Amino acid sequence: MFYRPEDGHGLPHNPFNAIVTPRPIGWISTRDAEGRDNLAPYSFFNAVAYVPPQVMFASTSAKPDRDGTKDSVANIRETGVFCVNVVSEALTDAMNRTSGPWGREVDEFADAALEKAECKTVDCARVAASPAALECRLTQIVQLPGEANFVVFGEVTGVHMDDACLNDGRFDVTRYNPLSRLGYMDYAVVRDTFSLQRPE
Repeated sequence: MFYRPEDGHGLPHNPFNAIVTPRPIGWISTRDAEGRDNLAPYSFFNAVAYVPPQVMFASTSAKPDRDGTKDSVANIRETGVFCVNVVSEALTDAMNRTSGPWGREVDEFADAALEKAECKTVDCARVAASPAALECRLTQIVQLPGEANFVVFGEVTGVHMDDACLNDGRFDVTRYNPLSRLGYMDYAVVRDTFSLQRPE
């Protein structure tokens, strides 16, 4: 099968995000200029550089009360900071709850019964139960073609790791089983890993 996206695929559901899988989930916490906290998951997320460490996430839809985008991007525009919280298998239901189309006044931490912890290098809350969190300062927001497509880039200024996830000096994902996004309404959990040596 071959199709041009501009012509449509003819399938019952769009296969694009099922092809680009698995994708890590960026559970983005922000705080607006008035001090209200927000938490939402984004499946277009990844690390993009080592030195200095940098990450990105993309927001691809909009809310009527947020000037062409969603709460996360709007809050980051106001404050210039955010935090990426890693989603473990144990946090699946809470993460899903925070994906709802709630109003800007809703604190998703409270709505999903999640304990907050304050970040150390930025003015933002983080998910206390997350196995790792990356505190970030905004470097740029890039608008992509399309009505509400924005990519947010941030430099990591602080890193939190659960000590229970450290194994012989390595951050061991099998100790918390990260959740990943597949296509459609599907997810996967990382349970098994293997190593490969690069050729020299």
